Amino acid sequence: MRFRIPSTRFKRAGLAVAAVAAFVATGCATSTPYDYSAFKQSRPTSILVLPPLNSSPDVAATYSMLAQVTQPLAESGYYVLPVSLVDETFRQNGLYNPPEMHEVGLQKLREIFGADAALYINIKQYGTSYAVLSSESRVTAEAKLIDLRSEQLLWQGEATASSAEGRSSSGGLVGLLVQAVVAQIVESVTNQSHPIAGITSTRLLAAGRPNGILYGPRSPNYQKDGTAGR
Repeated sequence: MRFRIPSTRFKRAGLAVAAVAAFVATGCATSTPYDYSAFKQSRPTSILVLPPLNSSPDVAATYSMLAQVTQPLAESGYYVLPVSLVDETFRQNGLYNPPEMHEVGLQKLREIFGADAALYINIKQYGTSYAVLSSESRVTAEAKLIDLRSEQLLWQGEATASSAEGRSSSGGLVGLLVQAVVAQIVESVTNQSHPIAGITSTRLLAAGRPNGILYGPRSPNYQKDGTAGR
């Protein structure tokens, strides 16, 4: 016995499958706009950057990243407390590693440093990985900005950068092997993780990026893009 499927049902089923496919292809790729309500109300002018937590196996990650966070924040329009002075202040008070520093209360940070907001960074990945056909240095970091006056979360985000970005895969297997050898030599001889951390810092902390931090009061773009509060 054969079952006959009415053509109308078949068409409806096809439309349903097409709708689901379209949702998967487009809907999942759409990022939700960040809620800047607290950020707009806070209007921070000065930022305290705590030495980043390091979840990677590379011990150089914390201070490599810390050395490169001031520029994107300053160019975004904020006064950034000198990171070396902040680190030394913690050390003079008996706190020698980032986990201890991150445990200091928000009111205490406000009392000591006088900043409007504190930036907490966690380095999730830092270093070079080697493989037969590809070697790369990759840095991934996440950050959150906390108001030291109201203790509210103002913003949080994540960014990644890799030395493998933009590499061409043309030339067949021989070309790939040659590229892999060259890349491995470069990654081994030079410390690519440090400049890659700088790119990650810019992607993470430069204003004007989708769902990134807002421009600060020292920027000529402050309150001009429609995202900053008035």
